[in-house]
Amino acid sequence: MTDQQTQLGKIQISPQAIATLTRQTVLEVYGVVGLAGKTRFDDWRHGWLRSRNSHHGVEVRMVEEGVVVDLYLIIEYGTRISEVARSVMRRVLYVLGQQVGLPVAAVNVHVQGLRVSDSATSR
Repeated sequence: MTDQQTQLGKIQISPQAIATLTRQTVLEVYGVVGLAGKTRFDDWRHGWLRSRNSHHGVEVRMVEEGVVVDLYLIIEYGTRISEVARSVMRRVLYVLGQQVGLPVAAVNVHVQGLRVSDSATSR
């Protein structure tokens, strides 16, 4: 839980809230088609409907330096993986750092898979 004291009172932001915001931010980045579990077992355990929960594929840890975010992504086949990963890192850093005001220690991107769209296979 992050705590910030202001003149008006205390602001507390839970790791679950940070994970939900981060998930929405990541899904808006071009080339990202979804988030995955850390392992295949995580995906199986959560099942198809449960995998749509607000923080699946996002792990948030609080450390002295700030927030550490681990992301487990599925990226669209044909996009440059390193560019998509950098875009995700920059966007999450901006949203959490500038818009929410949280110090971000690290954003770690783990590409768990590629998704081939139907248009790519019909060529």
